[in-house]
Amino acid sequence: MKNLEKFLSLLDGDVNGLLLTSRYSRHYGAEFDIAEGAAVVSKAGCRYFTDSRYIESAENGICGFEVKMVGNGASYYDLINEAIRDFGITGLGFEENYMSVAEFMGYEKYLNATLIPMNAGINGFRGTKEDYELDLMRKAQQIADAAFMEVLPKIKAGMTELELQAELIYCMYKNGAQGLSFDPIVVSGPNSSMPHGVAGERKLRDGDFITMDFGVIYQGYCSDTTRTVALGYATEEMKKVYNTVLAAQLAGIAATKAGVSGADIDSAARKVITDAGYGEYFGHGYGHSVGLEIHEAPNANASNHAPMKAGVVCSAEPGIYLPGKFGVRIEDVVIVTENGCEDITNIPKNLTIV
Repeated sequence: MKNLEKFLSLLDGDVNGLLLTSRYSRHYGAEFDIAEGAAVVSKAGCRYFTDSRYIESAENGICGFEVKMVGNGASYYDLINEAIRDFGITGLGFEENYMSVAEFMGYEKYLNATLIPMNAGINGFRGTKEDYELDLMRKAQQIADAAFMEVLPKIKAGMTELELQAELIYCMYKNGAQGLSFDPIVVSGPNSSMPHGVAGERKLRDGDFITMDFGVIYQGYCSDTTRTVALGYATEEMKKVYNTVLAAQLAGIAATKAGVSGADIDSAARKVITDAGYGEYFGHGYGHSVGLEIHEAPNANASNHAPMKAGVVCSAEPGIYLPGKFGVRIEDVVIVTENGCEDITNIPKNLTIV
């Protein structure tokens, strides 16, 4: 089923049209990315609206929608109302999670249809990926893998976290990234105990753990990877913590398959860390889904008791963070299958000393 057909399947009863305002849903429905715009989906017709900066790209790349240009006296409200009239729309489902209060108030005031919250339905389809999406995500992961392997030899004592971050970003774009999934996390030494620390002027030193969390965008789809490496040497304590995190990740990956809940996957990894005496130092969930956004649903965490479905793409990222000392996180991305999962991250995860 094409993505646009999935959206059309939501139309029934009080909702006979959809208003797509987020870049992610517009991309998903049109299977083509336009930075700014809006779209209306109905069984009587589908229209996509954007301005003069993007109109040529939209006309050349979008299928399944009639493309119309905003401007020259025609606002988004005007063109959406035209579609509402032409398609006989009375109830318009919208993405409440992606709309500010001001935007909602404007649409509610000016559109000639009742707005009905439909975020869960509109975005629910993205929980499982089509084969073409999986191929794009494998490619994104390959780009990130290549960037990591290229940056490893560049890591030297005396360079700052910011300098290493710059090298990593350069390597991602050099290897084919079309954007970054998020601002990379590059932290070292005691800073690595902060799961989402920010790179600064601290200089790398022998005996540091260095954590790099990074991702690329390829044709709209995200990758997500974390590796922790040691500079110069690793102490016995560092090795113990690292190997505990690795064992936890492997346990979580082994537990991952269709029909297993996110909570059970999280529990399999968390048990390893807890049994090793570090349970209080693993504060976040084991994993989150990845796709057009870097954080999607469903999640592999303690609060998700629903069974995972085949086609879910999820991170596998346990960690241990010892305040003031160091932290370790190891993250791969896996595709959930009926019989297990496919790990699409293909870089070493045994402790690397550079």
